[in-house]
Amino acid sequence: MEAYDLLKAGIADIMGECADETAEKFKKLTEYMTEYNKNVNLTRITEPMDVVRLHYLDSAAVFACADIKAGASVIDVGTGAGFPGLVMKLLRPDLRLCLLDSSNKRIAYLRSAAELLNLTGIDFVHGRAEEVSREKGYRDAFDFAVSRAVASLPKLCELCMPYVRPGGRFLSLKGPDAEAEARAAENAVKKLGGGNMQIRPAPIRGGEVEHYIVSVEKTRPTPAQYPRKNAAIKKEPL
Repeated sequence: MEAYDLLKAGIADIMGECADETAEKFKKLTEYMTEYNKNVNLTRITEPMDVVRLHYLDSAAVFACADIKAGASVIDVGTGAGFPGLVMKLLRPDLRLCLLDSSNKRIAYLRSAAELLNLTGIDFVHGRAEEVSREKGYRDAFDFAVSRAVASLPKLCELCMPYVRPGGRFLSLKGPDAEAEARAAENAVKKLGGGNMQIRPAPIRGGEVEHYIVSVEKTRPTPAQYPRKNAAIKKEPL
């Protein structure tokens, strides 16, 4: 199966359909990302079939595991090369998206990629997650925070949950260890204003690795002392 046949079939599994125009945009993004990656480190995954399975379909699986209403506000914390946020916006242009990353080079790439794909309604933010969440307009402000960052769930909760409004959700894309990480994060979720944590399998067409979405409801505003400084988060997770 060709990479973009897999993409269309995999997206259709999740969204019900994948228009040819949408598949073409993903193809254009792959070509642009691969070329840009020669000068700026965005991803180690560059083969089209791997990009489709491990980046695009993995990111799209969010929609199979969460009810994301039209016009919802979403912040992708530590977005890197735009996963899952940029994929979510390609599939759902109605979303109000914020892409946050600590690397200005990656933010510059994301701006140019969004322009290439004619995507609007995106806020590009260069900054550290534990600092930006204390700024006006970002704290307790989003319907959803999403993250595919490589960090343990207790740490991710402290970085991401301050962005979510009460009633919203934090969605973390995880692998086979999702259940163990969720158990380890129970104390963090409680302290940060969360509850009702769910773990949902996210099967991906053509994928062999287990994928899960950990969904955490925000039940009350995050206490003012969180998030702590990054060194404290790393040294002593909640």
